[in-house]
Amino acid sequence: MSVSSPPPGPARDGAVEDLRATVGLPIEDEQLLRSIAGDLAEVEVLLRDVVKSDVPAVHDAALHLVEAGGKRFRPLFTLLSAQFGPKQGEQVRIAAAAVELVHLATLYHDDVMDEATMRRGAESVNARWDNTVAILTGDFLFAHASRLVADLGTDAARIIAETFGELVTGQMRETVGPGAGDDPVEHYLTVIGQKTGSLIATAGRFGGMMSGADEEHVQALRRFGDIVGTAFQISDDIIDIASPSVELGKAQGTDLREGVRTLPMLYALADPGTDPRLSDLLSGPITEDALVEEALGLLRRSSGLERARVTLSDYASRARGELAALPASPARDACESVADYMVARTF
Repeated sequence: MSVSSPPPGPARDGAVEDLRATVGLPIEDEQLLRSIAGDLAEVEVLLRDVVKSDVPAVHDAALHLVEAGGKRFRPLFTLLSAQFGPKQGEQVRIAAAAVELVHLATLYHDDVMDEATMRRGAESVNARWDNTVAILTGDFLFAHASRLVADLGTDAARIIAETFGELVTGQMRETVGPGAGDDPVEHYLTVIGQKTGSLIATAGRFGGMMSGADEEHVQALRRFGDIVGTAFQISDDIIDIASPSVELGKAQGTDLREGVRTLPMLYALADPGTDPRLSDLLSGPITEDALVEEALGLLRRSSGLERARVTLSDYASRARGELAALPASPARDACESVADYMVARTF
């Protein structure tokens, strides 16, 4: 992989390292890093302005998750994708804010369905207020995202509407589960592709479109985003099992506690050589800490974890392959680093 080398001396000073930490992407080129960081700061201001309301309850609930922070990967990828076009400006930042609002809206709704009590280290809205407030706040953010996208043109409005459909369909698939005769692994990969990959694909597509990138490059960014979004979820599945709590910053085995069968679990269950005890433990949510630890130990020794890592590596390879259609640049180098990072973070 070709990675731009930062110039010596001041380029490696504390201020640049702080920018790199703020952006949260493995960007080595200082000029690109400063450009993305500056735009991201403006996106943050826009997010806070958009969710303002004269109704205190609406304002407080809507601002709750915005202020909780998070990786902001979707707006970051929008800004990074815009580097492949000649126009950098307000439309790109509006698109970046819109995709993050959509993401935040889905989190409000997810917390209700999952009966979550914490989100991004803060009390979830449904726990702090109630489910009704959380659902309505999610709807409020969806509405404002749609308003922002409406200013970007009819094509953008159609794309975000199609993305809404993908997000809802993915959630419905997950809720209903695989049908008789369906392959559970293929079903799961379809679900996470719709729930996670679709919005990141739209982020890449919007960044390319709003910057005036060539259509070939826009579509490459869309495909890259779709694959990367799915891969990030697989990466999270692996980390939830393989990483100790001190590294996660939260309790291990979240999926086990919620009764969610992720990719490593599905692979383990499909292996005839899997310990029958693990199959028993994965039959439903696990509420006791000791049983969670037992299940984690069995999963780490099963074939499921390694098979999930192989699948993740395949997705990362496919993602890098999509970048071949893009011109060589620091932005493409950064995208390649994202694909490599997905795999590296699971070890």
